[in-house]
Amino acid sequence: MGLRIAIAEDAVLLREGLVALLERFGHQVVAAVGDAEELTEVVDEIKPDIMVTDVRMPPDFTDEGLRAAVNLRARHPDLAVLVLTQYVATTYAFELLEADGRGRAGGLGYLLKDRVGAVREFVDAVERIAAGGTIIDPEVVRQLLRREQKDQPLTRLTTREREVLALMAEGRANAAIAESLCVSQAAVAKYINAIFTKLDLSRSEGHHRVLAVLTYLRGS
Repeated sequence: MGLRIAIAEDAVLLREGLVALLERFGHQVVAAVGDAEELTEVVDEIKPDIMVTDVRMPPDFTDEGLRAAVNLRARHPDLAVLVLTQYVATTYAFELLEADGRGRAGGLGYLLKDRVGAVREFVDAVERIAAGGTIIDPEVVRQLLRREQKDQPLTRLTTREREVLALMAEGRANAAIAESLCVSQAAVAKYINAIFTKLDLSRSEGHHRVLAVLTYLRGS
């Protein structure tokens, strides 16, 4: 059974393209609107499985879509949220996760619009986010890795543990991380446990993977 999806995108061609793409893969687009106010109204009324929204929306083209996403998520904890943007802005990704870091376990995504061009990859991301995954665009992760770390919790991690955390931020499951790094799944599990311990997440409430990624974004 397909997902029920609400889309908010002010660019008509992209909006219609997203509708056609998602429906082609068996999902139902229950609303496709052009601004954050309309998005808020339809989500409150229709309660879709997942909402897909741009960050910058009318009327001011600042962060209306992100604000709507955070507010709707607070009112509808079971709502999965995918934020699409053309900007590599780590602050937005951090803000989205921070608002939810100790709430629902996952169901959040932040992807660049370029990712839509990789059709199967994009649809797979939508489905994984709707199923509770947390996905941060690989380009955002790459930019974070290039930044220098000074007196941050991430300095406690080994190089391999940072590699594992970077892949976690991309929404990779343990099996995919193991395949990417050519190690066993048991080794990945040990690295992840070490990450939780070193970031002081071993006894914290909430979804550990989300909190680890949040620490990664905050400290980078």
